[in-house]
Amino acid sequence: MSAKFFIDTNIFVYSFDERQPDKKEKALSIISAALQTGNGLISWQVVQEFLNVSTRKFILPLKSEDAKIYLQKVLNPLCHVFPDLDLYARALEIFEKTGYSFYDALIVASALRGECDILYSEDFHTGHRIDGVLVLNPFV
Repeated sequence: MSAKFFIDTNIFVYSFDERQPDKKEKALSIISAALQTGNGLISWQVVQEFLNVSTRKFILPLKSEDAKIYLQKVLNPLCHVFPDLDLYARALEIFEKTGYSFYDALIVASALRGECDILYSEDFHTGHRIDGVLVLNPFV
């Protein structure tokens, strides 16, 4: 993985999913590569979404202390995109152009802000290119 890549929230969620070992293994591989190479990144939105899901919706929700450790060791080192008016404006342009939900458009805008070549997510059509970023579903 030498290209710069953005990791959507669902990748982090699958990295904890014992019920889907193939997805878990692939998700852990992507996260590990991001941390080891420095080529992967996320946005503040991914941090918020993951912390919400992991502490409320997991079969065994993370305890606050465990979530804080994960935040410090995994999410914080990867978080390079933060909100501003230009990011929201770009998301609105993508929203209008693609018909994606605003939050999905914000993920795309964040990947573009981070100058990523690839957006890893299962929420978009794999192989679709949006303003220069290639969407890949790592689970297909």
